[in-house]
Amino acid sequence: MYASASLLAGLLLACGAVCAQVPESGRAQELRYSAEEVDAGMEERYIDRTVDLAAEGKLDEDRVLLARLRYISTELIRAAVALKPETANWRWEVHTTSDSEVDAICMAGGKILVGSAFVRQLALTDGELATLLAHEVAHAVAEHHRETFSEAMLLNRLPSVPLEVVMARLDSDLSLQIRLSALSSLQESEADQLGMLLAHRAGWSAADIVSFYRKLAEGEQAALVSSAYPANASRLSMARGMALLFNDD
Repeated sequence: MYASASLLAGLLLACGAVCAQVPESGRAQELRYSAEEVDAGMEERYIDRTVDLAAEGKLDEDRVLLARLRYISTELIRAAVALKPETANWRWEVHTTSDSEVDAICMAGGKILVGSAFVRQLALTDGELATLLAHEVAHAVAEHHRETFSEAMLLNRLPSVPLEVVMARLDSDLSLQIRLSALSSLQESEADQLGMLLAHRAGWSAADIVSFYRKLAEGEQAALVSSAYPANASRLSMARGMALLFNDD
């Protein structure tokens, strides 16, 4: 016999979980940490990272790229807010770094960091750069960090573990990372699709979106190739399919 929706919601809340949905796709998520504590935890990490990079002389040296990123991110943020209104309250930040290990990230709460070496390597136009940023912003909008931490807590079978403990465990526990790989792969595909939608709604052309994924597929860029990412050929195929939908708008 199936429980009613209200009963299921009550059980989730009693267990400290919140039932949420990813924007547009509607995929259900079970989130066991609040958005506020995840945003605060990721902001602390972002501050630590940017302070270290600044100390090494590797933060915001490329002022031209920084200006491009801030210009492009303005419309993407507007599109994100339209899709998920609570993101209007995030303290969005955009920085660039010459650290060659960084391609692009957007942490929970809208903390963006883009590697200048990666942008130069792909020779990204503004539209292609917008597609890259949109993918990262999509991770934050879909609350993928919050979902990952929640799933990691469940896998540990310790429902009362503080967030900082789970974050530290994820950094060092390879077996936990492997157990979360299926979720990571799903999130990457989701960020591709949601990111394309954000880029489109921010005013960038379907051709820009396809061009970015074509560059990834042609170069098989190592920075964006891991077990978590779909094959670049598949990503390009999705981009072409989404472009057809956008051109029919």
